[in-house]
Amino acid sequence: MRNSAIDPKQPSTARQHFAGPIWTLLVLAPFIGELLSGSTRASILFVLIPEIMVWGVGALFCRELVRRWRAGVTSLLLLGLALSIAEEFIIQQTSLAPLPFPGSHADYGRVWGMNLVYFLFMLGYESIWVVVVPVQITEMFFARQAGQAWLQLRGTIVGCVAFLLGSRIAWYGWTQQARPRLHAAPYHPPIAMIGLGLAAIGTLIAIAYVVRNFGASSTDRRKAISPWMAGITAFVMGGAWFEVIAQCFMPKPIQPYWIVIAVGVAWAGLAFALFFRWSSAQAWSEVHRFAANAGATLACMAIPYMTIATWPKIDVVGKIIFDAVTLLGILLLARKVLGRRKIAGSSETAIQRM
Repeated sequence: MRNSAIDPKQPSTARQHFAGPIWTLLVLAPFIGELLSGSTRASILFVLIPEIMVWGVGALFCRELVRRWRAGVTSLLLLGLALSIAEEFIIQQTSLAPLPFPGSHADYGRVWGMNLVYFLFMLGYESIWVVVVPVQITEMFFARQAGQAWLQLRGTIVGCVAFLLGSRIAWYGWTQQARPRLHAAPYHPPIAMIGLGLAAIGTLIAIAYVVRNFGASSTDRRKAISPWMAGITAFVMGGAWFEVIAQCFMPKPIQPYWIVIAVGVAWAGLAFALFFRWSSAQAWSEVHRFAANAGATLACMAIPYMTIATWPKIDVVGKIIFDAVTLLGILLLARKVLGRRKIAGSSETAIQRM
């Protein structure tokens, strides 16, 4: 998938400040990944602070590496997968410890000391809705700064400290506070699994660097699909992804579990192949990118309404407010994107008449 239309080689000077895009991404990553999905609700909104420190800073670092490497969305996706493994194996270890959630099947897909079905879902969910979508939406909001690195040395150091501190808070809050309240037995992951997670993270980062030029330029003159098709496809494929995690809570999940694993991997591969092919066309524009990211965001926002009837009133009200803010943001971004397209079209027409 190609980078944004902004030239990533555009230099960044010390006088330039990127507080707007930085803070937008810091908040947007957990807002989409946690609040819209219903994982974090209004009644426990205080956890948004460590989520910003982990998810927000993590997404920002993934984005910084991609811009400094002059890489594309494929590298961003791989870095998002690395961040997901950090969360699932190192920070909160939710894919290693038996699932403690009420109504969940702790033994479903649990093999080799891992919750494989849960882990597969989180790999796709956290890499897309915590990293790829928030990064692309933020860059569209701040199109002039989209091709530049936003962090200098001081910001990088502060970000590292915040990420490590937030990770510690998240680890303690989940493993030492939340799990006992859910009557889960104490769990200590094997050192070998921690080492496996660290090795996987390092490998994914290395691969992201190696493939940094993958799909960066294209001479494909195919006609691009309709932006509406891009948005609808992202909505449908994104919404269907939640069927993976649903199996861990259904009274009668699909058996054997490896069918869910196989279908999930195939579904993720199909989604990547489709959007990589579509975005490789030279006619793929910012409008298409907006439609795809808006579709994925709306899918994440819509899924909680399947179970919202069981939520406390404060969480229902909070969800409605979060969704209203999201819809307003999508409309504002649509206005920006369409406005830039109109200006670009007028400029091309003027050049042709000269």
